[in-house]
Amino acid sequence: MMETTGLAVAGRRISIPRLFKRLLQIAVVLCLTGAVLFVIIVSNGMLAGRQPSMQAGLNMWLAFIKRPEIQLTAVITAVVAVLFVYWQRNQERRASGSGTRRLET
Repeated sequence: MMETTGLAVAGRRISIPRLFKRLLQIAVVLCLTGAVLFVIIVSNGMLAGRQPSMQAGLNMWLAFIKRPEIQLTAVITAVVAVLFVYWQRNQERRASGSGTRRLET
């Protein structure tokens, strides 16, 4: 049986396999990275390009983001970032003892 974990979506918590949750987190990190690069490259193209226009910046971003070495670097970075966060969280739980403790009043 697969190990499941919770995922908060639209204020509700659903149970999904842990591997799927990590893959989803990696996809979100890739999308956010692409969006940040889009803003940087398009704004740079609009300010310093030979043709200062939105279309020139978009074309420059598309040429950059379609390169396979850029895509592979982004995927590796996202995987390492997600795995590091989980590893660090597990280390903190081990260091604190039994994990999360509830305060009783």
